[in-house]
Order: sequence, then C-alpha cells, then structure tokens
Amino acid sequence: MTLIDDQNNNPCKDNCPCMDYCPLGSALSLIGGKWKIPILCALFQDGTTRFNELKRKIRGITNTMLASSLKELEEEGLISREQFMEMPLRVEYSLTDDCRDLMPILNQLAHWGAQVHITK
Repeated sequence: MTLIDDQNNNPCKDNCPCMDYCPLGSALSLIGGKWKIPILCALFQDGTTRFNELKRKIRGITNTMLASSLKELEEEGLISREQFMEMPLRVEYSLTDDCRDLMPILNQLAHWGAQVHITK
C-alpha cells in the first residue's frame, strides 16, 4: 500500500515505509514528541516569542523540556533563535520559512483529526 495514489507524486513508491528510508517517517521524526507541535503552533499563532512567553503559553512543559525541544527544532531548521546582547539577556524564537511551509500541512492534519474524532 502506498500513501499517495498519484504515481507521479508518490514519495513512498520506491521507498516503502517498511524499507530503510521513508520520507514520511523522516518528516514525522522532525516534529515527533509531545512538545514540538505545541511549540510550533504557539510560534505560528504569536509570531516571534521569548522563552518565558512560550513557557506560559504551553501548559505543563518544564524549562528543561522546552529548552531541549527548542534546541532540537533549531537544529532541524524549523525554528530560528536570535540572541540579543543586552542585560538581561534576551532570546527570541521564530518559525523558519521551511516551518511556515509545514504549517498548512499540520492544519490539514488537525482538521482530519477533528473529523475522525467526531465520527468515533
């Protein structure tokens, strides 16, 4: 079974999810985990945001988990971090262009999730 029916636009055609490389699995590994999607959604809603503002916005996340998730998202190229050399030190986070391209896809996934939830 393939994930996309159009044979000309099928990233899994020659790379079945059961094989060594799956583009879908690769994409999901970038945003997987409990906190990455809430962080991305908060940055999408609010734009450029400071660490403590994100912490207040995302209920239940610890400082350690937020810092770790932000670092991973930055390494993956989904968010950018800008540090200002002032006292007190100020750091702001924002979505990269690659992540802005991802947001409509996450929105579609959210709509799908809502539809599936309603029908169950």
